[in-house]
Amino acid sequence: MKHKFSFYLKLIVSICAGLLFCLLLYYLVDTIWNGAVLDWFDKNYMHTRSAVLNETGQEGFIREPNWYQLKNLMLRVLSFTVSLWILSVYLISRLYASRKEQTALHKTGDMIRLCMTQDNDISYIFPEEYAGISAQIMQIKSQMLRHEQILKEEAARKNDLITYLAHDLKTPLTSVIGYLSLLDEAPDMPAEQKARYTHIALDKANRLEKLINEFFEITRYNLQQIVLEKEQVDLYYLLVQLTDEFYPALTAHGNTVQLSVDENCTVYGDPEKLARVFNNLLKNAIYYSYPDTPIEITAEYGTDQIIILIRNQGKTISKQQLTSIFDKFFRLDDARTTNTGGAGLGLAIAREIVTLHGGSITAESAEELTTFRVVLPL
Repeated sequence: MKHKFSFYLKLIVSICAGLLFCLLLYYLVDTIWNGAVLDWFDKNYMHTRSAVLNETGQEGFIREPNWYQLKNLMLRVLSFTVSLWILSVYLISRLYASRKEQTALHKTGDMIRLCMTQDNDISYIFPEEYAGISAQIMQIKSQMLRHEQILKEEAARKNDLITYLAHDLKTPLTSVIGYLSLLDEAPDMPAEQKARYTHIALDKANRLEKLINEFFEITRYNLQQIVLEKEQVDLYYLLVQLTDEFYPALTAHGNTVQLSVDENCTVYGDPEKLARVFNNLLKNAIYYSYPDTPIEITAEYGTDQIIILIRNQGKTISKQQLTSIFDKFFRLDDARTTNTGGAGLGLAIAREIVTLHGGSITAESAEELTTFRVVLPL
């Protein structure tokens, strides 16, 4: 209401100013420039002709308007006046629309700010005419809240993980120092006892190295920006090579790999990054599979894609865990000292690499059989 009153007030002032200008112009022409205007009008729009002045037949001269020239003048004045009026109406309407638009933008901004900062019912903030905007704002707000909640949960998992790792670092480090101190203090220790202490110290040192590597993995993931360098990759050779690299871990766990992939199978991608994907998946399959069970790796072609399946026999993963299995810092086993409890980044990194290749990665688990499906474009 206040804005409408302000607009009408300005309109009235503008009209009064226009009338005042017209009066001043009339006064200027009629009084100050009177002689000059008459001379100009007489010269251009009056003409003299001879005519009989009375019944006696006397001839004389008559000064009268040149109606043809006068009509042209009136037409030009009328055209100018109408054009000026149209231009004035256009400018005033544009000014009014601009002011109205600015007012609406400010009002909408205030309502959006109020909606985003408070938890009030949206019907109390947005009028009915803003129903479309309110629906979109609520959708954006809900997405932001979900994203914020995910970030909070991710940060909490990361902090918990770092706390656990920091605590776990003390145990193997204390053991290493203790056994090395015993070896240093007793140089004449029996060889059998010395070998046993050395083996324990080495085992604890390896555990310590793994925990430190997990710290580096977290730091490296937070700082890195994955950039792909694509080329034609021999997928069969890549999987064979990874299987050979995991031979000690497979043997220690009693697992075997059954590779069913065409020897001519190739894919266009970054070989180093794809190797990291299948390295993480194969390591995950070994850690969570039952001992003395096979791990199957198969590949099949689609119309324009290749599907790689990595399947292992192990404890069934719940549906709730499957929804978070590719999240950063998520671990299936939250035990603080478990050898299988990594930093929870392997599958998250795998998903990011596969997504950058234009593919997808999913997991399913049922009846003690877990399958990871990697889909890559050909």
